[in-house]
Amino acid sequence: MTVDTKEVVTTISYLIGVRKDILELNFAECKETLNKLYADRDAAVIRYLCKLRTALLQHFKKTDDAMRYELKNLNSLEWYDHDNIKQLEKWGIMIIHANYRAEKYMYDFTKLINENIDKCSRLFYDWIVWNHIRDLFYIPKYQKAGVLKGEFAKYMGNIQYYPFQMFIHWKPANMGNIIYTDRKFLKAVYEMHGDTFTDFTKYRDADEETRNNIYDFIDSSEKVAIAVDCENSNPFKLYSVLKGFDPEELAKIEKITLYDDPNTTAGWDWLSKFTQIPVEHIETDRVTDRKSLVDVRMTASVVTDFYHGGVTSFIIVSSDSDYWGLIESLPNAHFLVMYEYEKIGTAIKSALTQHGIYYCSIDDFCSAATEDMKKAVLFAELEKHLPTLVGESPLELTQKLYEATRVTATKKEMENFCNRFVKTLKLKIVDGKFVIEIQR
Repeated sequence: MTVDTKEVVTTISYLIGVRKDILELNFAECKETLNKLYADRDAAVIRYLCKLRTALLQHFKKTDDAMRYELKNLNSLEWYDHDNIKQLEKWGIMIIHANYRAEKYMYDFTKLINENIDKCSRLFYDWIVWNHIRDLFYIPKYQKAGVLKGEFAKYMGNIQYYPFQMFIHWKPANMGNIIYTDRKFLKAVYEMHGDTFTDFTKYRDADEETRNNIYDFIDSSEKVAIAVDCENSNPFKLYSVLKGFDPEELAKIEKITLYDDPNTTAGWDWLSKFTQIPVEHIETDRVTDRKSLVDVRMTASVVTDFYHGGVTSFIIVSSDSDYWGLIESLPNAHFLVMYEYEKIGTAIKSALTQHGIYYCSIDDFCSAATEDMKKAVLFAELEKHLPTLVGESPLELTQKLYEATRVTATKKEMENFCNRFVKTLKLKIVDGKFVIEIQR
């Protein structure tokens, strides 16, 4: 079972200025993300400016009248956050000006948001089209007569359709709360741009029941290890599982053993660099090209770990039914199986159920946060091509990288990688010699 994630909408909600108590109530499961946002200056700048802009829209006439007839300013009007204003000015962003009117402040806030929003692009994953996010904050041609007045009229006439009544730059529609979950938000924002977002693994995660079953298995084990059939598993999907585990539970896992074939993806070589769990990589050569010995090597090694290594419980990561012989050969060991939907058969699932062995899919774990490992693998593959770049098409080269590493991605994700890292390759001189540098 899966649940929809809220990490992206937590960031959006913070940036547009949703109240802190509402953030911590509605996005309690994203406490780590919130803490990072609280400590991020660029995020705070946009948040404070968005709060000021929304407050000005909601109290535009009152603000203008107070300035015109009572000679007041924003820092003496109760509907503006004075602490936010002070902090922005400490950071060198001047907010308060003498002899100003509400319209001029609206112009200033919009200009400042437009100038600073791109600094927040790093708060979002590379697989999200940044311009789709940026457009929620950036108002083009705001200097043109009638543009800001049009936004004001649109906002005040449809305020109930704006998330938590905070201003965003969009065409308001009765879509419910678009920042309720990542799935709803990404679907809505992409559709606004005539685009579609289809990779559900980015916004779905394993539910609490699945996690608790895995944690109960780990907690009840004297010594637990993970055994991975690399021929029948995906390194990035396994990483998404490990990335989503509670750190305390991860610390209880003795080791991860990768049983590999020389023909499988290079992604497995990188797993040890992205987890604190000790990783042993066992590569088994083939006697003939037609027959892999990974299953045999995995069985022998797991049996050895049980009888001589003191490992009592094993998390088997494989979708191949061949491991059933391994399970039957160790009746006193405890097993939990993780598989991939597209590779598993009904017969093996029935056998696991009949023997009371818990199983779950690694596809259910959110893949959104695995980009660091994917990028490292793609960069390593790109470096192999650097000596022969001349004559290569950037996009065709990018496609080769993804095929070689077996990193799954949409066409837009590949184009984004191509634009950011392949097309921006630079020629430099280091120690008197030409080198090609990746702009990471």
